[in-house]
Parts: sequence; C-alpha cells; structure tokens
Amino acid sequence: MKPAGLDIGGQAVIEGVMMRSPRAMAIAVRRPSGDVIVREEVWRSISRRIKPLRWPFLRGTVVFVEALVNGVQALTFSANQAFEEEDEKPLSPWAMAGTVVAAIALAVGLFVVAPHILSLLIGKAFSADFGVKSLSFHIIDGAFKLGFFLAYISAISLLSDIKRVFMYHGAEHMSIHTYEAKEPLTVEFARRHPTLHPRCGTAFVLLVLVISILFFAIVFPFLPKPAGGLWLTQLAYIAVKFVLLVPIAGVAYEVTRLAGRHPDNPWLKPLIWPGLMLQKLTTRQPDDSQLEVALKALKRTLVIEGVDDGQ
Repeated sequence: MKPAGLDIGGQAVIEGVMMRSPRAMAIAVRRPSGDVIVREEVWRSISRRIKPLRWPFLRGTVVFVEALVNGVQALTFSANQAFEEEDEKPLSPWAMAGTVVAAIALAVGLFVVAPHILSLLIGKAFSADFGVKSLSFHIIDGAFKLGFFLAYISAISLLSDIKRVFMYHGAEHMSIHTYEAKEPLTVEFARRHPTLHPRCGTAFVLLVLVISILFFAIVFPFLPKPAGGLWLTQLAYIAVKFVLLVPIAGVAYEVTRLAGRHPDNPWLKPLIWPGLMLQKLTTRQPDDSQLEVALKALKRTLVIEGVDDGQ
C-alpha cells in the first residue's frame, strides 16, 4: 500500500527533531527549561528551479547534499537551544560547519580510503591477483566498509548522549508513520507505530555501501591504468570512487524512494530489509515527551505546506 500525502523526511538532532517536506522545514527542540521551541521556514529545493536536477538518478545526489546542508542548520539550532542554560557560548554556523567537514573527512578516511588500502595490502600479502580490476578486491573492500560502518554505529550507540539522539530518531519515524497512515498526529497514535522506516537515511547509507561493491566491480575493469607509481595510482582510483558516488547515490535514492512508496512490495522487501535491521541500532523507543517534540515539528511543517491547521 502506498502511503498517502506528502513525502516527508526528517532528522534527529540534539534534544529535538527536524522535519522537511517539499516546501517546508521545521526544527523542534526541547530546552533545558522543558518548553519546546520551534524554528520553521519555507524551503525550496534547487531542483525546483533547475528542472534537470529533478530527473531520476540525478535527484538523489541533490537530495543528499541538501539534506546535509539542512542537517548542519538543524544541528546548529538544536545545539544552541539545548545548551542555552549551561553558560556555553552559542555555536556559530561556521563552527558547526567546520565540525561537519571534519566528520565528513573522518568518514571518507574510514569508509573509503582505509578499506581500499587494506584490501590492496591483503592482496600483496598473499601474492594474489588482487588488483582493483578484480571482483575479489571489491568484495573485500566492501566487507571492510560494512564492517567499519557497523562497528562505528555500534560504538557510538553506547554513548548516553547518542542514545537520546537515537530515541528522537525513533520518534521521528513513528511520527512520519502516523502521518502516512492518515491518523491523528497525537502521541497516543504515534506510539502504535514502529521506530523503523524504509526511507531512513541510515538505510540509504547502507544501500550506498552495498551498491558500491557491485558498481565498482563492474566499472573498474574498464578503466585505463593511471600513470604514476603504485600509491599515486591508488590515489587516482580512490578519486574515481568519489566521482562514482554520484550515480551510486542516485541509484540508492531511487530504490529507497520506491521502497518508501511501496513498503509491501515483495521484490523490494529484500532490498530494504538490511537497512531496517540496521535501524535497530540507530533508533530507540522514545518517551512521550520526545514524541511530542517530533509531532510538533511535523505539524508545523504541514502548516507551512497548507495541509494542516497545527491543532
């Protein structure tokens, strides 16, 4: 069954939730005092102004980049509101952006560069025909990526602050499920829904990692060998991987979008099942106050869209 209404996504932030629809964004955060503050705004994707960016397999990259920008905005706002009574200097957008850039650099090193180098070293250690043009290389490379990703998620899930973010993540999903089921947007109805959702960004990242294994295995045998020594050649291959992430993200987005629209489709279920299982690590059952925050962000988004009165 296809969920009704707008395509709405979200993100858990510090003590709150950001919700985004095609033309609106709202961030609800619970302050230390207990009250909930909401920042809301009309939002317009660049793809609405540039038609080719709405084409299938291109729009996925646009959505990913815009989600990253909106995520930085939401995290900056939530951090400043959540810690306002702790006598800490507010975070500037540039400070938060710098933190995000550092996090991206760490992610690139951990999930792209390190698996590639380790796979190359394994091939050399066993004197195997194990270059980047072989299927074995990309299977081992993909196994390292998945292993590092799962280890990272498992490690941060042990932190108390991250556990609260994961609770808000669950609240975000439960709220969206309630909207898609056309039920009243109340804590009582949201409580009936699961914390897992097929359109989750965590599932998207996992799908990108899995698709990249197949994609690289198909494309790399046809690439000419770059000029230069061993390590210069490998750097060139790593750069190619970054370029190929654009079409990979496009494919992953289309699969995730299709799964969200047809969650009961038997052909799509095997594709989204690993992402749903991963969400068992990245979501937690929220309390009622956290559901209240997520629902408030969702309602304000719908008000801006003109499809709800906010009650």
